Amino acid sequence: MSTPRQAAIFDLDRTLIAGSSSVVLARHLEQAGLTASLPAALMGGWNRAYEQWGDSWMTMGLARLAAPAARSWAVAKVATAAAAAAPELAAAVLPFARQELEAQRRAGRLLVLATSTPEPLIAPFARLLGFDGVVATRWATENGNYLGATEGPFLYGAEKLRAVQRWAEEHNVALAHSVAYSDSAFDEPLLAGVGSAVVINPDPPLAVLARLRGWPVRHFDVPPGVVKLAGYEVQDWLRPYNRPELLPARFSFTGQEHIPAHGPAIVVFNHRSYFDATVINLLMARVRRSARFLAKKELTDAPVLGRLTRALGAIRVERASGSDEPLAAAAACLAAGELICMAPQGTIPRGPAFFDPELVGRWGAARLAALSGAPVIPVGLWGTEAVWPRNARVPRLDLRRPKISVTVGPPVILARSGAKKAPDTDANTRTIMAAIVALLPEQARQPHMATEEELARTYPPGYLGDAASEHKRRPGRDTMAPTRCA
Repeated sequence: MSTPRQAAIFDLDRTLIAGSSSVVLARHLEQAGLTASLPAALMGGWNRAYEQWGDSWMTMGLARLAAPAARSWAVAKVATAAAAAAPELAAAVLPFARQELEAQRRAGRLLVLATSTPEPLIAPFARLLGFDGVVATRWATENGNYLGATEGPFLYGAEKLRAVQRWAEEHNVALAHSVAYSDSAFDEPLLAGVGSAVVINPDPPLAVLARLRGWPVRHFDVPPGVVKLAGYEVQDWLRPYNRPELLPARFSFTGQEHIPAHGPAIVVFNHRSYFDATVINLLMARVRRSARFLAKKELTDAPVLGRLTRALGAIRVERASGSDEPLAAAAACLAAGELICMAPQGTIPRGPAFFDPELVGRWGAARLAALSGAPVIPVGLWGTEAVWPRNARVPRLDLRRPKISVTVGPPVILARSGAKKAPDTDANTRTIMAAIVALLPEQARQPHMATEEELARTYPPGYLGDAASEHKRRPGRDTMAPTRCA
């Protein structure tokens, strides 16, 4: 007998898509003349409640009525309506769900759609997405029409697990080495019946079960690791409190219209202070978008602050490791239409380098732009060090409230890959840094002889190194030489 295969088993509603497939299917059935749908306002309200809270005994009871409602429907007409609905449902598949499907396919697992939704309504969607199998409620037919009854059990709870077990036995699949994804506590038997369970966007009872059983929790509309509460991620909850008047500074924001309201973009900024991330968060709040930051491991691995940064979606970067994992994670976020924020310099300059008119960047932003095709949006920060200089362990509370300027520029025009050669990463990095410099005040582009007091503010607290040699330590270096951005 051949070696058993593995499968990745996905629920549909509130797992692969945000809401209920019934909203789309009912509309296409009505257009085919097969049913009169509920009023749009009522259907929309039900779907919003379902998105928020998931399945209940009431929703399961309503789902059971689908088979009797289909009595005397022509099989051919239902197939036509389902085929018409399939592209719309496919377009509603959440971005990180698509990436998970592709990852499981690359891993060699069979893709299985397991849902209580009737098989004749959902089979075209499954074919369109390339599923290898469909385990769904079946309707009985006779003489080309549906009889108004199910063929076999309605698939939920233990019945869904038994149907998946039958499918697995028929297709030589080892469930003990397979993985299942679902949002509903009704699918607890299925989740417990496979080797690995992943809870997606859980309803309240399943959220409790996941905590008790140690099942990982994910949401396919945000990157892995991002925490959501009551349907909103942490950045959404914190956005009302990202207000300039609550901070010890005066702010001027210009050019924020250059940050797209939707879709991917790489927001790059110069690094002057520990306060920079707070200021960029203010900018993101103004454009009402969540963003993922590339953050050094010292921050993401910290005991308390690290958990918060990971919950916000920070991408861990281990500097000097040479690993491409951070870029791959950032590219996955961009492919899902997210914003990435990063400081190409990699760290805050120290000593004389802090006052140098040159900005030297690492290759990350340029490589990420080449990988993703996403636009690069430059942001020039000025004055953040007056609030939290590098030599201070906490921000300074200055009643005079120093002024900070945040200037956003248009997308940087970069050399793209051609038919015969890859883009010049060095040149594109220089272009990005020049675009940031162009957004800074004129004084930033002038040489400055720093005083001892000014230099002291650029070193970490308790710095005991050789200050005289710090001019040799510049941020942003890969293998290229620094270039003046005049």
